[in-house]
Amino acid sequence: MLKHAIFQGIVQRRMVGIVRAGSADIALGIAEACIAGGITALEVAFTTPGTLDVIKTLRQRHGDGVMLGAGTVLDPETARLAILAGAQFIISPSVNVDTIRMCQRYQVLAMPGVMTPTEIVTALDAGADIIKIFPAEMFGPAYIKALSAPLPQAPLMPTGGVTVDNLGEWFANGALAVGIGSSLSGPGASGDFVAVETRARAFVAAMEKVRSKLP
Repeated sequence: MLKHAIFQGIVQRRMVGIVRAGSADIALGIAEACIAGGITALEVAFTTPGTLDVIKTLRQRHGDGVMLGAGTVLDPETARLAILAGAQFIISPSVNVDTIRMCQRYQVLAMPGVMTPTEIVTALDAGADIIKIFPAEMFGPAYIKALSAPLPQAPLMPTGGVTVDNLGEWFANGALAVGIGSSLSGPGASGDFVAVETRARAFVAAMEKVRSKLP
């Protein structure tokens, strides 16, 4: 899949579910519950044991029907391994220029984490495709609007603190997409994948309402 198609896939879905777990089996259970609930863009965090195997397994099971990325990627070596395993986008908690360049080499999306305008410009200069605002809960949806005023060209994806109840606020303030963590996958840590699926369905329903108000 070409990079521009991956970008459009994120824009169409608007939500990236974050899969972070204590084991590969739990991660797969969370991922499958998210997919069953309608969230079909997923980030598998590298803090999860067996991350590469999780990505490979999900790619084999779902093909191009699910968009898969790797998260908590700190360096280009890890990015390359994830890409070879089937990751279509690479998400980081910080800006690493070499990691962004690795993504460009393989034509996958680079989505580094930033918090300040200086970091946003640094990431854009390096070739970042989507800018992850993290941890977004520290300042809330209004911070997205504040950043967008001087940097309207920056495609922002707040991550951290996104819930069903405040989902619309992030988009009303200029978010391109959102990353959703514990408010989606939290119950999966104890093996309650039914609850994860229920939460996924709630997010999808909320997103449909938000989508009707988007330009």
